[in-house]
Amino acid sequence: MRFRSPMRFWYLYVVSFFVVWIGLVAGGGYWSAVRTHWPISLVMVLGSLVAGSTPMGGGTVAFPFLVLGLGQPPDSARNFGLAIQALGMTSAMIFILCRRIPIQGRMLIWSGVGATCGVVLGSLLIAPYVAASVVKLLFSCVWMSFGVLTLAKNREICSLDGMPQIAPASATTAGLGAGLIGGVIASMIGVGVEMALYTVMVMLYRYDLKIAIPTAVSAMAIASVVGIGLHAVIGDIEREVLLNWLAAAPVVIFGAPLGAFLASVIPRLKILYFVSALCIVQFTLTLKQVAPTGAQWLFVAAAMLAAGAALYSLYRVGKAKAEGLVLEEGY
Repeated sequence: MRFRSPMRFWYLYVVSFFVVWIGLVAGGGYWSAVRTHWPISLVMVLGSLVAGSTPMGGGTVAFPFLVLGLGQPPDSARNFGLAIQALGMTSAMIFILCRRIPIQGRMLIWSGVGATCGVVLGSLLIAPYVAASVVKLLFSCVWMSFGVLTLAKNREICSLDGMPQIAPASATTAGLGAGLIGGVIASMIGVGVEMALYTVMVMLYRYDLKIAIPTAVSAMAIASVVGIGLHAVIGDIEREVLLNWLAAAPVVIFGAPLGAFLASVIPRLKILYFVSALCIVQFTLTLKQVAPTGAQWLFVAAAMLAAGAALYSLYRVGKAKAEGLVLEEGY
């Protein structure tokens, strides 16, 4: 029977969401607000597909649209990103687990632990004290560095195959570290855990993208739930965030799982070229909108160099390990 398959858990999640969503919209009188917020629904068609099929959360699309396009403050865009990812990427994670798409379970669990700590610490001790312009530039620099390295090593990354065997202690440490760093970044811009974990898995441990991307998507789902839950407790979620969420939610609950499915069938080379293009476009638009001062240009240069050096160092270490293993096996 169809409903005895593992997919019944995803069906239950979707049905439960629509029961709650209809109750909120109908009971709260939000129908007109949902209709007037249709642009965010359209944007999140792309955002949800990106969230499920690439190592970039839906907030990667939503953040520049809300901040650069609509002029909303970065903290509002961050909260929306966390809220919509908590729904959409959780939907994708359940879909991934139900379809038994391969993931690195130990790294996922420990990245979730690290992300929880990073989001909480970053939200309470760092994010409130960072200027809005710096947050915008940080967002653009991190993703631009990632996009450039991805573009440069695209064919090599796409040739990676299989799930390397790594020691449990190494998987724990890598997952915890990636989650912690990504969680701190996510506390400011709403995304970051998925990129951090994906980078470690692909650059350092040479994982197949069809394993690294679903694992990274699932990690960001956990971080997003923690992040939006924390901000709900803090009480700084604006009404506009709720209205945007209500408008976009019915799209992302299907879009992110569809993206996860597409990631398993679309050629990996095309996925990464698309990721790189998004990174470059948002970087260009951010610089145009912010119009950095001299000091901010120095920040951009330093951030790009630091992020690029970190990513390239991971790549070099991972490549050296892989070449050493090949030589060992050949010998």
